[in-house]
Amino acid sequence: MAGYAPFNDASIREYQRMTTQWTVGKNFDDTGGFGPDFVSADELPPAAAGLGIQCRLNGKILQDDNTGNMIFDVPTTIELLSRCMTLEPGDVIVTGTPQGVGHARKPPLWMRDGDVCEIDIEGVGVLRNPIKDEIRASISDGARVPA
Repeated sequence: MAGYAPFNDASIREYQRMTTQWTVGKNFDDTGGFGPDFVSADELPPAAAGLGIQCRLNGKILQDDNTGNMIFDVPTTIELLSRCMTLEPGDVIVTGTPQGVGHARKPPLWMRDGDVCEIDIEGVGVLRNPIKDEIRASISDGARVPA
C-alpha cells in the first residue's frame, strides 16, 4: 500500500438505475474526482484506520463518519480483490462512502449545476469538485446534444 488520496465517486443516477449493477452509473467521463493530495501510508495510522471523513455540499456537512466504521477495512478490501484480480503497483482501489448519500435522503438531495462538493479525509486532504451540468456544458461549448 503506497498511500491514500480523496476520491469522489459521483454517480449518474439515471444510468445507475438502468441495470441491476450500479457500475455504469459510476463510470462516466469526469465523474471520478481524485486527489489533489496523496499521503504516503507511513504518514497515517495503519490501514488509515480511525480517520474522520466528511462530504460537504456547498459547505453543508452531508456525510460525517470515520474510516473505522467501514464495512470492509483496507486490508480486507485488498484481500478480497486479490482473490479475483491481479493487483499491480500503481493500481487505485476506491472504497465506499459513509451513510447519508443524497438519493437516500427524505426528500432526496441532488447536486445541481454550480454546486461544490468536497470530500475531506482527516490527515489526507480535501478534494473540491465544482458540479457542472453536462447538458448545459455541452450546449455552452457548442456541441450537439441529442434530443
